[in-house]
Amino acid sequence: MSGDHSDATVARRVRRLETLLEEKGLLTGGELDETIDAFLSGASPASGARVVARAWTDPAYKARLLADGTAAVGELGFMEGTYQRLRVVENTETTHNVIVCTLCSCYPLRLLGPSPSWYKSEAYRSRVVREPRVVLAKFGLDLPDDTDITVWDSSAETRYMVLPRRPDGTEHLTVDELADLVTRYALIGTAAV
Repeated sequence: MSGDHSDATVARRVRRLETLLEEKGLLTGGELDETIDAFLSGASPASGARVVARAWTDPAYKARLLADGTAAVGELGFMEGTYQRLRVVENTETTHNVIVCTLCSCYPLRLLGPSPSWYKSEAYRSRVVREPRVVLAKFGLDLPDDTDITVWDSSAETRYMVLPRRPDGTEHLTVDELADLVTRYALIGTAAV
């Protein structure tokens, strides 16, 4: 897929689509605003953190999440009505995962909230693929040399979320307390938790 995917170009295309929807009488400006507001109302990294906390405390849910992320997050009421497939990749003692969208900035917005500005930057999108260990170190995540790093490239059809490793010493925490530990950066893979 080629073409100009700059923010200005995308913004112009979105505005043109909005105008066409209004001109054709398919939606009014108010209905469009309500639809966008409803779409974004649950878009928060707290949603992804709840998914992770559930996976950390429920082995059967974790297995379903890793097998079919879309269905598993649907069990918790997330990503309903979306056409994208969600794939959840698990960090282990020997493997660390990080996500990127090299084409533009595809991202599981409903689970992670609006993407950080750096996620959309050309520097991150190109460098994390070539030098993931260097990029992660810039985020303060220094991994042992023997840790394998896998970079997952999101697309319009498939979005990724990282299942970070549960921190040691958290066995006594509740699901809500565990969810409070999980950051958006961990869900992207640029932090441990």
